[in-house]
Amino acid sequence: MKNLKTLLLITVITLGLNSSVNAQKIGHVNSIRVLANMPETRAATVELEKTAKTHSGDIVAMKKKGENKITKYRAEASAQTEETNAQRAQEIQVINLKLQELQKTAQETLGKKEATLMAPIYNKLQKTLEEVAKAKGLLYILDVSKGSVIVANGTDIYEDLKVKLGLLKDQPAPKQ
Repeated sequence: MKNLKTLLLITVITLGLNSSVNAQKIGHVNSIRVLANMPETRAATVELEKTAKTHSGDIVAMKKKGENKITKYRAEASAQTEETNAQRAQEIQVINLKLQELQKTAQETLGKKEATLMAPIYNKLQKTLEEVAKAKGLLYILDVSKGSVIVANGTDIYEDLKVKLGLLKDQPAPKQ
């Protein structure tokens, strides 16, 4: 009986030590913060904003051209034949379809460009996360930006990533 108690005590102590050792092998990071502060992400954001602005300018120009024609055709409608007005109405429909197509193309182009620009950034972050985890002996790294972590008592690896990735300072929160 005494041997059984001793064996049980050793088992409890061993399990307790293992769980506390494993608890130290968990790190956490806010991946959104890391991505936002990577120089590559900020450069990609600037490039995407330029592309979006160009597309926006094209869309606004086409919209204005369509609105000008509508205004002109409405002013002249009473002086035109039914056939001419029908042709003009059809012309306006074609302009609207072209505008919708331009908007769709702009969104697709922007989406593809974002995917192209961000893929190497995500890969770099993943590789660096793996390097930091290995260097710190971490088995798991939890992403606190996903909202799945309630208590983050593990090792915060943000500062390690900041050094390895050359992260920039946090940007101020947008004013509402």
